[in-house]
Amino acid sequence: MSQAPPPGKPQSLHAPWRQGYIESLGDKQPASVSFLLDYWQHPQLDEANHVVMRSDQGMILLNKFPYTGGHLLVALGEPRPELLDYDASQRAELWRLTDLAAELMKLAVNPQGINIGINQGRAAGAGLPTHLHVHLVPRWQGDVNFLHVVGHIRVISSSLDVMAARYRAAWAARRPTWSN
Repeated sequence: MSQAPPPGKPQSLHAPWRQGYIESLGDKQPASVSFLLDYWQHPQLDEANHVVMRSDQGMILLNKFPYTGGHLLVALGEPRPELLDYDASQRAELWRLTDLAAELMKLAVNPQGINIGINQGRAAGAGLPTHLHVHLVPRWQGDVNFLHVVGHIRVISSSLDVMAARYRAAWAARRPTWSN
């Protein structure tokens, strides 16, 4: 017999949209060293992978495991584990894409603030230590509320598909003035 949850803790959290993801796991081929490299090498899958835009050297995409709705990643196509493993022109392109991602975030989700950062190395929290990437996390007053504090669970209020559509619309509006 199952135990009752502690007082104030939910017994279950319904997330029916996750079923498609769960069912797709059995269909996947073994992943390479970097899902970002896989995405980079297969631009025909950009929509399915929630890639918002690409340049000649890198891409902006939604994080599939976001801290908040609209969490973006910026990565160069060439995987390197550390920022200084890229040459100066590659680092400049990474930051140029990061600037664009911040601008798209403002247009698409209008956050009150943005956390921008890199977790370099597993000890620093990098979930993918072989392919450096930048996180852009949109923030709003109260986005970490009682549910997160008490229930130790985040609520992401928008699907990745809906959020990708918002970012792609922002990119379509911005693209004419951006040079690749």
